[in-house]
Amino acid sequence: MGFEQAWLSYQRREVCGIAENITGIYAPLQNPVIKSGAEELQTAFAKIVGTRPVLYSDSECGHNRGSIRLMMKEGLPTEGYHIFEEKGMITVEASDANGILYGAFELIRCLQLGKNLEGINLTKEPVMPLRMLNHWDNMDGSIERGYSGNSFFFENDEILVNERIVTYARLLASAGINATVINNVNVKDSATRLITDQYFESLNRLSEIFARYGIRLFLSLNYAAPMELLELDSADPLDDRVRAWWKAKMKVVFEAVPNLGGFLIKADSEGRPGPFTYNRTHADGANMLAEAVKPYGGLIIWRCFVYNCRQDWRDRKTDRARSGYDNFIGLDGTFLDNVILQIKNGPMDFQVREPVHPLFGGLTKTNQMLEVQIAQEYTGQQRHVCYLIPMFKEILNFHTYVKGTDDTVQDIVSGRTFHQTKCGIAAVANTGNDENWTGHDLAAANLYGFGRLAYEPDLTAEEIAEEWITLTYGKDEEIRKELLFILMNSWPAYEKYTAPLGIGWMVNPNCHYGPSVDGYEYDRWGTYHRADHLGIGVDRSHNGTGYAMLYREPNARAYDTPETCPEELLLFFHHVPYSFVLKSGRTILQHIYDTHFEGVELVDEMVSRYERLKGKLPERIYERTMERFLHQKEHSREWRDQINTYFYRKTGIADEKGRRIY
Repeated sequence: MGFEQAWLSYQRREVCGIAENITGIYAPLQNPVIKSGAEELQTAFAKIVGTRPVLYSDSECGHNRGSIRLMMKEGLPTEGYHIFEEKGMITVEASDANGILYGAFELIRCLQLGKNLEGINLTKEPVMPLRMLNHWDNMDGSIERGYSGNSFFFENDEILVNERIVTYARLLASAGINATVINNVNVKDSATRLITDQYFESLNRLSEIFARYGIRLFLSLNYAAPMELLELDSADPLDDRVRAWWKAKMKVVFEAVPNLGGFLIKADSEGRPGPFTYNRTHADGANMLAEAVKPYGGLIIWRCFVYNCRQDWRDRKTDRARSGYDNFIGLDGTFLDNVILQIKNGPMDFQVREPVHPLFGGLTKTNQMLEVQIAQEYTGQQRHVCYLIPMFKEILNFHTYVKGTDDTVQDIVSGRTFHQTKCGIAAVANTGNDENWTGHDLAAANLYGFGRLAYEPDLTAEEIAEEWITLTYGKDEEIRKELLFILMNSWPAYEKYTAPLGIGWMVNPNCHYGPSVDGYEYDRWGTYHRADHLGIGVDRSHNGTGYAMLYREPNARAYDTPETCPEELLLFFHHVPYSFVLKSGRTILQHIYDTHFEGVELVDEMVSRYERLKGKLPERIYERTMERFLHQKEHSREWRDQINTYFYRKTGIADEKGRRIY
């Protein structure tokens, strides 16, 4: 399939000042990463300004007006950069090649945004050491929870290495992403053999492309590989044969693919193999692998998404929300230094609203990464627009109270709280081989926005959205205004017309799309809302499952009572009667009715605003996006009517405003 250049389409813009006079780019082109930055600048100037600067292979020679110098300079932060203009010459300097590459893309961004480069003086550095995408791509070409077509990494159990991979790497680097996991965390079939010589040549070619853009390749690993490759009869992490097998295997793998960064592991969850089989701990399993990859600078990223997926809905004490904390808190400080625990933003599974995971602030001696999901598994599956950067901002800014200062999630996963360097943020990717990469054109704002937020989390969600709009569609003021309204209202709208007050889940099982209030209510997955004719919600207070008490004070105290619990999470933490009065003066039930009508009205407003852009956007983009909007408009009504009707029939209490409920 063909593909677009997304926000790197580099359209001709009106520029002023010294940008028009750039004729040469001087850089140490023998460095492949710096060469990528220089070539990107050359392409961008040719398309945006209309003149193509000449590349020269020595940064020290560019001391004349009308030139750009890319040069190494000691003393700047890792992957940071300094850009300044002096006497008509622009310099991008950094202490490493990645920093120069990011500085080059910053300069291009300034061009695209129409900024005057005269007098520019910017110094920036990434806040998150690791800024990673997790792809859930399968080697047959399918993508688990993929909503943008098939994989562009795999097809028919083969690895694809082509021009689209180069553009993918450029897109990631331009947003500041420095690592990617290309295969599904549920490793099976041919993916288990990615660590065999069957795939080494293709993996190495892929990793070399990524390396030119400052990106480290990671793989998801099958914990039971020694057995599934039919070489051992055990995967016990304390078995000397197993430990020796992994050490020998990793020596071969890293010699064949030297740019490999390490491995992501999902173990002992949802049927995946792990150390529990042998009565061992997660630390036993992770440390065994960490020892094997340590000589090569490799990392082991161990997911904390571990829970009992065979619950009994009659059991009121077993709580899926507790499981990640209960499984890992007692292991704090027992993991090796090259192990990172990757923790989902919330304790359940990427719902439109849930509390921050209590492991953030609970763990104090372990490397940690935040895992978010830009694939909209529970937030509209890229058929509904749902700009997620405002949600991620709230998560990063959450105070854990683990220390007197520097206690937010951002502080922890940036390494600031505990002075760590092996930490960061990962996002489950939303890409596929659709022409526009993300299925819904506006979903690309989540991909770009994640990278920008990981590099500069102090940017506001509005600033990131405006950047993406201008980079993608140009500087037309009406386009900026209408798309900004749509993006910034999309997450609130989706929350309003789907599951209320933090309860989550009211979706069709398996596909996770569309309303089904009781779809997961009597199943084994631990995803209950406990609604009856009197009330709704899960009691996670000290009188219930005790989950609220896993947080540090004052969060635990706030979450523990309905009167002090943040209302957007009320039903996550408490079972309350429908007559419970919120701060707005509305009862729970009236809030459910009102917000579901309000959500549909917001979607109608979004669609109306998008219609104003007909003729201003390229026709193919306008039409395919409008097709998604019309589906969202209809589907939001289905959500509203099913949810409201369910609770009307459950309670027999009518809407105070007399609106039609079926």
